[in-house]
Amino acid sequence: MDNRSGAFPAAMVALAATFVATASPIPLYNTYRAEQGFTNADISLTVVAYFIGTIVSLIVLSRLSNHFGRRPVAIATMVVLAAGALVLLDVRSIAVLILGRMLMGVGAGLASSCLTAYIVDAAPTTPVWLAAVASSQAPNVGLTVGAIGSGALVQFAPWPRTLAYGVVVVMLIACAIWIAFSPETVRPVPGAWRSLRPQVHFPARTRHLLPAAAAILFSTWATGAFYQAFVPALTIEQLGTRSPLVLGLVFSAYIAPAVLGAPIGGRFSPAASQRIGILVFLVGMAGIVGSLASGNLGVFIVASVFAGTGQGIAVSAMIRGILHGSQVSDRGPIFGAIYLLSYCGAAIPSLISGQLSRFLTTFQLALGYGGLAIVATVLVLVFAKNPLRATMSDA
Repeated sequence: MDNRSGAFPAAMVALAATFVATASPIPLYNTYRAEQGFTNADISLTVVAYFIGTIVSLIVLSRLSNHFGRRPVAIATMVVLAAGALVLLDVRSIAVLILGRMLMGVGAGLASSCLTAYIVDAAPTTPVWLAAVASSQAPNVGLTVGAIGSGALVQFAPWPRTLAYGVVVVMLIACAIWIAFSPETVRPVPGAWRSLRPQVHFPARTRHLLPAAAAILFSTWATGAFYQAFVPALTIEQLGTRSPLVLGLVFSAYIAPAVLGAPIGGRFSPAASQRIGILVFLVGMAGIVGSLASGNLGVFIVASVFAGTGQGIAVSAMIRGILHGSQVSDRGPIFGAIYLLSYCGAAIPSLISGQLSRFLTTFQLALGYGGLAIVATVLVLVFAKNPLRATMSDA
């Protein structure tokens, strides 16, 4: 318990590895579409299954690490994710893909509460924004590495349908071993069974921050889900290629820049950064919609970078504000609630757009996501606030 900082790199790498695992199937979606005949609606359904697994995990399991400790739950997270990867070694039907994605969703839900709290517990105290940036952006690093790395393996390495998942399993086992030898940051307390009662909890002092937080998370994560579900088809329609590596790169154009946006937001107050971030995000979304109307993939990628950067600024600032003054026992539930909002924002539009994709074009669906970004921007501009002064160290 005395050398908590030693847990920081292990927790951060494990959180990134979680999302390397969850991104690894994405470059294979066009392979499944070609060889198994999966449709856009089928792919959207697997995205929804992933988010359902995550949401259930967040509602039921997000407080377990307060009772068992961060390390045991983090190790369990790696095991569940590895199980999902093993299921995906033999995808011959949509049911198998859904099962594997749902298991990965459960693991991502555990990671989103436990590993993020573990990072914040163990993070150095300076710079003050480090914990918020590390906990909010490690997933984006993982998604980027997972999408591009898996795409390269699928395209250039042997065993294209299985090697990426094998690499993921080895990586997750290595993370579990590292965590097993890392220091614990909480003292386990009784009450684990009671903690399984479904609940969502934000401390009272943070509730004035929720309207802006919900708008940011709902709109930015909905866009991320749009990329998962529809970028595979876009790479065929706009580029005329089924290249898994190209698919991974196009997907990462939105995800990767969030890492660059996060430190930018650290220069301003949480409320100011949220407003700046959501405006940059809106500019990017306008460019995305315009690029789809014109069929210009170059503009699509540049606009994706803008949107991703805005996401990074807004989300990390929002987390920084909510974490001010938090206690160790608050952090698991806080991150559970934050990611619950995030995954609901991803799952609900995905479910709707997946069904509408049977009748509407990708451009028409993108218009809906653009409208969602406009609503979110208005809400953030109106409702973004700083933490209460009594708990805000940089007020």
